Amino acid sequence: MEKALCVYCSSSDAVDPVFFAAARELGAAMARQGYALVWGGTRVGLMGALARSVQEHGGRVIGVIPRALAERGIGYEGADELIVTRDLRERKAVMEARASGFVALPGGFGTLEELLEILTLKQLGYHQKPVVILNVQGFYAPLVELFEHIYRHRFAKPGFRQLYHVAGSVADALAYLERYRPPALEDKWW
Repeated sequence: MEKALCVYCSSSDAVDPVFFAAARELGAAMARQGYALVWGGTRVGLMGALARSVQEHGGRVIGVIPRALAERGIGYEGADELIVTRDLRERKAVMEARASGFVALPGGFGTLEELLEILTLKQLGYHQKPVVILNVQGFYAPLVELFEHIYRHRFAKPGFRQLYHVAGSVADALAYLERYRPPALEDKWW
């Protein structure tokens, strides 16, 4: 399998420039370390900034976009490979299959949905790939606190913190990915 990271992130052009800087930094670092990018296939928002940065630094980008979004004209036509799927569910399955790991940059509902699904699939044993939450400017602090709330109330076992790594920087994220070994997870049920 190609060494590739699936990156979930925003397609909004309206977000703070600090998030665009993080996307560009991640793209450059991925390319330098030999990771291809698997992403949602659009040219807008953090998605577009990330893909352009990977390519500007010599990396390969594989976009996966649902037909309905491609028809809106926001697909990244400069992708090394652009896969058009029937719908979002097929898109996520293709992205999961093509990736050797996952990173969540800041994003909205779609990013959260993708991140939580990939964590759930790992929890249930469908994959053992690394998952990194890139906590740019503390963006994911409320989500991480919600996870802690879930552990405190016994809706999930504290050992499931091993499902993901919360990274404070791009360097931290890539260091984790390079040293990652699948954890021995306990059974989901109490």
